[in-house]
Amino acid sequence: MIVFTYSGQGSQQPGMGAAWREHPSWELVEEASEEAGRDLAHLLLDADADELRQTRNAQLATFLTSMVILDAVERVGVDAAGHAGHSLGEYSALTAAGALDFGGAIGLVVERGEAMQAAAGERVGTMAAILGLDDEGVEAACEATAGDVWVANFNAPGQVVIAGDPDAVIAAGEAAREAGAKRITSLEVSGAFHTPFMASAGDRLRVAVDEADVRLPEGIVVANVDALEHDDPEAWRSLLNAQLTRPVRWHQSLRRLSDLGFTTFVELGPGNVLTGLVKRTLKEARRLTVNAPDDLDRLLEELATTPEAAPPELHEGEHLFATERLVVSPCAGVFTPIEDLAVGGAVSAGQLLGKIGNEEVRSPFGGMLMGWLALDTERVTSSQPIAWLQVA
Repeated sequence: MIVFTYSGQGSQQPGMGAAWREHPSWELVEEASEEAGRDLAHLLLDADADELRQTRNAQLATFLTSMVILDAVERVGVDAAGHAGHSLGEYSALTAAGALDFGGAIGLVVERGEAMQAAAGERVGTMAAILGLDDEGVEAACEATAGDVWVANFNAPGQVVIAGDPDAVIAAGEAAREAGAKRITSLEVSGAFHTPFMASAGDRLRVAVDEADVRLPEGIVVANVDALEHDDPEAWRSLLNAQLTRPVRWHQSLRRLSDLGFTTFVELGPGNVLTGLVKRTLKEARRLTVNAPDDLDRLLEELATTPEAAPPELHEGEHLFATERLVVSPCAGVFTPIEDLAVGGAVSAGQLLGKIGNEEVRSPFGGMLMGWLALDTERVTSSQPIAWLQVA
């Protein structure tokens, strides 16, 4: 089975959206800019490294790039049964699984970035990567250090990130080196993320998360906090709130996905960090990355060797059984159904079912409406099923 993974903060880089500017999926950038009240195309095309290093910019830019790539991947017919995102990437995973709608997710990412940047300004913190020492050894080094320092990311076997007070991080790094760590690398970050230093950000984000429309995910989404899959919307609210002050259990999440039967890991985002972490954690797994439009053909070629990835042919209508068909979206955008068509109602060939932006969605055949497969104001991709009809 295929799982999509989504990049977190730190993967951003100047010009990371340039390759997608002429792709149809770029329309998401305009939609996101309206939702955020900012010119997000600037972040993806023109912002320099210093501007992108700001948390409020890095998170929006990374999330949006992942969403553009996801839209492009879905347009060529590749879908996943599972999703997982590293830190910020968890919002991408939940959006891809339908638990968050695109506009709502933009609002949450805006609030998350602003809250974390504000929290970082309240108390100076930093982060460092510890290489070549196991999880228990790094945890012991933190516990033995006087001062505030904790494990922030369990990224891969022998690759752990610590965070906290700068002096304590240095001391814990030295303790880890004495315990056998091969290298200590300081990270260029603006705060001690995924530690108690982010408590005020958690308090602020909780209000937004509690007000957000969180739905039942489609497929499997594994959480950072406990490396387990969850399908209860209320559980996801708690997990998103807890995530800011708790470590990211990434390699544990990868192993959980492997245990669930996932064998192909496709990273969607501006970098390939997660692909490298899969390589270190699951040596037998298939690893693919989509960063640019040129990667789409390569993705299809690679996946064509496995029956799980044969892309569906969804155009005018997809057969379910002999008397049932799906009406699919003619384009990507926000779907709005017509108001006076209820489930059980008759539909004639060519009848208007709704609109995606200004594009009309009409049924190519007549029958009875058995159900809507896209919600009102849901963001849909090209060729996504919209309605289910029983034909005469």
